[in-house]
Amino acid sequence: MTCRIAWIAPTLCLVLAAIPAGASAARETGHDQEKDGIDPEGSDGEASHRGHMSSSPDPAHRPLAMPTDPRRGAESITVHRRRTDPDGVTRHTAGGGLMPQQSAPRAQSGLTRDFIARQSPTQSPTALIADLPGVIYSANDPLGTNDDQQGLSVRGLDQTEIGYLFEGVPAAPPLFLMPYTSATADNENIASVTLAQGAADLSAPLYNAVGGQLSVRMRMPSDRPGGFVSGSWGSYGLNREFLRYDTGKIGRTGLKGFVSFSYRGADQWRGPGTTRRYHTDMRLVREWGKESRASLLFSFNRQRQYYLRQPTLAQWRAEGTAFNYNGRYATGDSNYYKFQENARAQSFAALPVSLGLGRGVRLDVTPYLVYVWGYDSFGTTLSRTGSYQGNRPAGTLQVPDNRGERFVAVATDVFAQSHPGLDTTLSYRSGRNRLALSYWYSYYAYPNLSRYVLPDAQGGVSNQWGSFPILTQSGAPLTSYDANLTQQINALSLSDRLTLLDGRLTLEGGARVVMVSRSVTNILPGARYRNGESYVAPLPQVAASFRITPKDQIYINGTTGFRPPSGISNFEDRFSVSTGQQTRRASSDTKAEYAIGEEIGYRHRGRLSVSVALFNYNFTNRQISTTSVLNGAMITESINGGGQTARGVQFEAGLRPWHGFSPYLSGQLTRATIDNDIRTGGDALPTRGKKAIRTPVFSGALGISYDDGAFFGVFNGNYVGPTYATLMNDERIPGFATANLSLGYRLQRTGALKTPQIQLNLINLGRSGYLSGVNGVALNARPTQGVYGTTIPGRAPTYFVGGGFAGVVSVSSGF
Repeated sequence: MTCRIAWIAPTLCLVLAAIPAGASAARETGHDQEKDGIDPEGSDGEASHRGHMSSSPDPAHRPLAMPTDPRRGAESITVHRRRTDPDGVTRHTAGGGLMPQQSAPRAQSGLTRDFIARQSPTQSPTALIADLPGVIYSANDPLGTNDDQQGLSVRGLDQTEIGYLFEGVPAAPPLFLMPYTSATADNENIASVTLAQGAADLSAPLYNAVGGQLSVRMRMPSDRPGGFVSGSWGSYGLNREFLRYDTGKIGRTGLKGFVSFSYRGADQWRGPGTTRRYHTDMRLVREWGKESRASLLFSFNRQRQYYLRQPTLAQWRAEGTAFNYNGRYATGDSNYYKFQENARAQSFAALPVSLGLGRGVRLDVTPYLVYVWGYDSFGTTLSRTGSYQGNRPAGTLQVPDNRGERFVAVATDVFAQSHPGLDTTLSYRSGRNRLALSYWYSYYAYPNLSRYVLPDAQGGVSNQWGSFPILTQSGAPLTSYDANLTQQINALSLSDRLTLLDGRLTLEGGARVVMVSRSVTNILPGARYRNGESYVAPLPQVAASFRITPKDQIYINGTTGFRPPSGISNFEDRFSVSTGQQTRRASSDTKAEYAIGEEIGYRHRGRLSVSVALFNYNFTNRQISTTSVLNGAMITESINGGGQTARGVQFEAGLRPWHGFSPYLSGQLTRATIDNDIRTGGDALPTRGKKAIRTPVFSGALGISYDDGAFFGVFNGNYVGPTYATLMNDERIPGFATANLSLGYRLQRTGALKTPQIQLNLINLGRSGYLSGVNGVALNARPTQGVYGTTIPGRAPTYFVGGGFAGVVSVSSGF
């Protein structure tokens, strides 16, 4: 790992060496936020894409209530200092932290510390945004401990179509595109979360953000030495500890930083097994002048857990939450839980540098590296003499004779994903105009290797990394796939922003060109050796916003989006290990999804803040991400869903704290339909006019928070309507409601302890498990007559099982 991040360290040394000693530090809060259309006034954390800073706020994205002097054209800014608790809570954001003020010309929502700090510290950012309009979160456990088995969709578009940025860096694996948000930062270190439901930033380093952009920002180090400590205990044997230390300003170096460590252990909420997680965050910052800053960010996450078995509708009705992998091993049982294991480690490093070069010129450069390694394993059954290596007989497998003709094995998928990149923006501001040129380069390497491992008589597995694999008769390791994928992305964007009418009217426009090149080699016998695809997508955007009054804003935008298929399966020939028959042909359904969207919206800010947006989408080659089974292992693949149209309205309203109370309400109405019949085999399913999957007609949330400085409480209720799981609409899950409650009390400062507090989180009140979303999509669940008269067999979809009730008690304090 050292060799992979060594290139960052010399860069940091050169940057820090060039910084004048003793230079004054610029205040960062507010500058970063308004780049992403979040008003500094009233927001409690960063939420920008890049960290652009300036001596005065950008006139295009300044706070709505910010007056302008007509004689000088200068903006008058009033800064209010608010009390902040050691956990980051300010008790100021509307809706109890669910509705920070926005000004971007697009639909956008967010979270601040006022909400994040009140939730269970085990929840990931993916789970935290469940109450925002348009969001459907498919939980699979109450504690939120498993990124690998949870679903997320926004306006019906799944998580692989939502760009994920952590500190402006694309942190999701570039091929599979699942966000893994809990791997990048602990909740105690998250300053803010921002969700753009429809349109990503034109210059964002993303190539899959058809369904919007999820941005997470880490807290800034404190100017003074100190720290924060917490411990959490609760249901399912939960044991979690967190410790953070802030260095404060280090002498006259101008440097300040923090480092934190956490541990979490818990039992699976259903079925046997435990989960373990170790996590470290670090940030080092150096600011100089009024407009320049350099940071070094690093996080490390290591997690190990067991998969939960996802049921079909029939299995759910028959067994409910008892449907899972078996806790005791019996000879010949491939459903033993220890065979279904996931181990994943991630290192994240970034060096964002923001330089004010004078005369309105700014340069932002962010080199980064994300490296992920681990394995996925699944139980399966093999034939000793009838197995295949690709399309060729494997001969007699080298296993002991006493195992019999058919025996249990563990299919293990070992992975190592390297993802370095460089994101740059050069901008020029002159008067009311800002011109920006951005370039993003990303390289991704993914060796895709499977092995089979023989367990012992008690079900123990010697090595799930595949170090001691089952061999074919010729001595080669038995495998289902043995491929290597490399991907390169080059993206160039040019944008311009102009403000008129004394800053009340803002016009934005620009274009982006994304070039994606994928190359795959596959050495499996019978498979095509070399395959790949190249994509070039022009992505124009236009937007306009107008401040009707200092508290009222309207906006309109037109955007485009693009996403190639996720996963490697679409680019590989795959074969059955039991028959040698080809199960997947390379280059099938590899067309990229393209979307054109429009939004028109209105915002009001004040004691009661309101936001309403109407949206329309048109898709071609709609890419639907799903899971399927190949030779006993779960794999990710994309289904080409053809054309799709989606129209709807979203709204949210939040009250700033009034006598301690701060309610919140959000919802979305959507009508999404399939525009054409879907081809399958030599026929086509009559899907034209059917409703889109993962897209309920209505979803909504209600939140009520109270905080008087000592006692606090938060109630959140969420409803998701019935959701289809097949493109033929012949199977769906019913609507469901969930509710969470948080209660807490702050104590007075005692010695070195700053505002110690105790907090109780009650999760999934009154629930004992429910179907929370679609895991494995199917074209049709029942046999269906195709357009050309043949009978198309059905396949049962699988579902996420939402968690049961859980309670978490947390004790924390600053120091």
